[in-house]
Amino acid sequence: LTLRKFGKGVYPGTRNFDEVGTKDGKYYPVNVPLMDGIDDAGYMYVFKPVVQAAIYYYKPTAIVLQCGADSLGCDRLGCFNLSIRGHGECIRFVRGFNIPTLILGGGGYTIRNVSRCWAYETSVVLQEPIDNQIPDNPYLDYFGPDYTLHPTISATRIENQNTREYLNNILSSVLEHLRRLQGAPSIQSTLLPRLSD
Repeated sequence: LTLRKFGKGVYPGTRNFDEVGTKDGKYYPVNVPLMDGIDDAGYMYVFKPVVQAAIYYYKPTAIVLQCGADSLGCDRLGCFNLSIRGHGECIRFVRGFNIPTLILGGGGYTIRNVSRCWAYETSVVLQEPIDNQIPDNPYLDYFGPDYTLHPTISATRIENQNTREYLNNILSSVLEHLRRLQGAPSIQSTLLPRLSD
């Protein structure tokens, strides 16, 4: 399951929602292509039902959740408008299924905001509240002028090109692909005999 930026010039140039695999793997790849400027509301509008459906159809016994901080609205190279709280909400939602989950950081090209994001995500994982005011530390100057965990991103917002019609189309298509699955992907596993020394 991949929710990511889609469009010309975006590596690897694939991952549109209609790229669903072939033969025995058909419909197992789940691509959710998003346009520039998606915000928390639009992201959650797609993320929650797609994740819920993927869990229902795949029936995972473990989840790897990779949280790319380049989706933050204040990232130097990113083109989304997600907030740090939005990232935390994704983690909170996935953890609500009570499936063992490995959470990985990733992406992000504005170091001060990557560290903010990972600190907040860690607090969500641990279910420990964290203060919005960044405490005194040797790197405090990097977090000015507000010195808070949740900076305002309105000044750096990118126009949201994800209309409700576009999101509904993506959501409908992706959910239809998931409904076509004939069971969770799996492989037979066996214990190998222990080799003698």
